[in-house]
Amino acid sequence: MSSVVETVTDLVAPILEKHNFELVDIEFVKEGQSWYLRVFIDKEGGITIDECALISDELSEKLDTCDPDPIQQAYYLEVSSPGAERPLKKERDFENAAAKQANIFVTLYEKIDGNKQYEGHLINLTADELTIEYREKTRKKEVVIPRDKIAKARLAIEF
Repeated sequence: MSSVVETVTDLVAPILEKHNFELVDIEFVKEGQSWYLRVFIDKEGGITIDECALISDELSEKLDTCDPDPIQQAYYLEVSSPGAERPLKKERDFENAAAKQANIFVTLYEKIDGNKQYEGHLINLTADELTIEYREKTRKKEVVIPRDKIAKARLAIEF
């Protein structure tokens, strides 16, 4: 699976660069009987359906001309926006979230203060840890989370 993601990353990077789009994530997963190659892209101000279709067409053409074929089984190609709750994967994603004091949701490999999940405002970011201000009932609290304890992180819509 990782070789497919690496190959597709190499193929899609120049296409995205040409259009000034950002690669957010790629996943190659089996759901039921079908395989899906999902490419999540974005740009400042958001990505449109037409832009997703453009990248899908260009990437599909590139994939079809690869020899040997990097994906042996049948699959569905999906190119889309990461959505409002986009994953935070790259350092730049975390830096942008911190600059906006964005609301984020993190899951941890192990508990901190009895919890494996936190949702709140990212108020501080260093190379080694991040600080989230969250609500517990009616009180505001802060938790400092070592970066190596984070399993997943994403933006979270605040209601």
